[in-house]
Amino acid sequence: MESDFQRSVSLRPNRRADRSNLNPHSREAEGAPFSPEKLQVYPVKMLCRMGIIRLVLVVGIVWMLLILSALLFHVWSCQSSLAFLSAICNRQSKVFLMLDTMGLVPKPQHRCPIPVASDPDGVVIPKGRTPNEIVKDLSFVMEDDPVNNASLSVPLFGGHQTWAQREESFKVKSAMKVHCGFIRNGGAEMDPVDIKYVKKCRFVVASGIFDGYDVPHQPSNISPRSKRLFCFLMVVDEESLSFIKSNVTVTEDDKGGKWVGIWRLILLKHSPYDEPRRNGKVPKILTHRLFPQTQYSIWIDGKMELIVDPLLILERYLWRGKRTFAIAQHKHHRSIYEEADANKRRKRYARPLIDLHMKIYKYEGMEPWNARKSYPSDVPEGAFIIREHTPINNLFSCLWFNEVNLFTPRDQLSFGYVVYRLGGSFKFFMFPNCEYNSLFILHPHTREHSSKIEWVKNISEFEGKGSSLKETRGGLGLWTPYPGNLKTVVLPPTERTSKAG
Repeated sequence: MESDFQRSVSLRPNRRADRSNLNPHSREAEGAPFSPEKLQVYPVKMLCRMGIIRLVLVVGIVWMLLILSALLFHVWSCQSSLAFLSAICNRQSKVFLMLDTMGLVPKPQHRCPIPVASDPDGVVIPKGRTPNEIVKDLSFVMEDDPVNNASLSVPLFGGHQTWAQREESFKVKSAMKVHCGFIRNGGAEMDPVDIKYVKKCRFVVASGIFDGYDVPHQPSNISPRSKRLFCFLMVVDEESLSFIKSNVTVTEDDKGGKWVGIWRLILLKHSPYDEPRRNGKVPKILTHRLFPQTQYSIWIDGKMELIVDPLLILERYLWRGKRTFAIAQHKHHRSIYEEADANKRRKRYARPLIDLHMKIYKYEGMEPWNARKSYPSDVPEGAFIIREHTPINNLFSCLWFNEVNLFTPRDQLSFGYVVYRLGGSFKFFMFPNCEYNSLFILHPHTREHSSKIEWVKNISEFEGKGSSLKETRGGLGLWTPYPGNLKTVVLPPTERTSKAG
């Protein structure tokens, strides 16, 4: 055992010697990590690797910052009051909708406060109705004249109003009978259960959804007093009712009434027009015909969410100034000819028919807006209308609707014309646009509206028997021979006052 130990000890120096005799090349071949050559190459490789990693990280961070900056700019441009920025913003884009869903889109900051009272319970409601000083007896044509019916067997909702009847309707008298929609068997029929319900509605917030573009948006900041006082009536067609039922909860009461939250759904069966935009004008303009017992109404478009108590709205815009009709000034345009030009550029209706519409108005003496007029604009923001249902206001609404029925469904083109034709008989309050934007939150449509007629560029596209581009129940005044010579009419030049308009 001892001899074995000595032999192992004697062998150790030899092994050390063997290791020391190895040359540097052999050590490198064995992979020695700390050779002089390795010490020079290793840091260079490490630096290259670290540099590439850092470059990738920097490029990724810069790219993410660019994307984030673009998204933030997109959101900011939508909130901006600058015309150019608001023009490039697309609120219907998937990016904007995604950011809005994530809560990254700030709520719009309005440029001016709305001077409403602070307490709905403190509002004093006027007793009685505003006196009828001009029109004391207003009635409506319910059936067309026999002369017209002899050749036209299908009843039209707006009737077959002649040019002579139209001209006579602008002559304000104490007792008047005018066309005002709802010709017998012309469509837009309400269910008996809804007719019974609306008879009790003295104060109404009305809205409408047609062709399934929206779902009802629940109003906010509504006081208990207003909930008891107002009927919230959402007018819909059959297609919209089906769309609403498939997307939100619709409840039914024990009397058969349909509800979405605070909104009572009012179905209009048998839509009177081919064009959904024109159907939407029925509850919007003819609110007094749909709800004849109503004394005060506030109309809001279906894509709006009301955020101000309706009792405070009536106090601010009607009762405080002893007014009966209020509507907002358009954000960009004052002249109907500017608005018509914008409608053509945005393809809101057939361009040649808009031109024909404007030529008739120009022939009949409608001049572009100027500062000598007693109101700030000929063009309103028609999505919000506040009114007391007085005879003169009802007459104005009938005549306004008749223009929409005869010509284009773009009601902003007709408003100022009817004001012009009634002279000083119709009084209204046109409030600032920034106040208008403080009354609601605007939601995007569920889908884009489009119809073939919007893309028509030339009148020849309408030619041919049975053309599918012609509306069959509305806009017939554009196809009825006009009694004047429109060939000599030259439309006023228009200047694009806003890139967003």
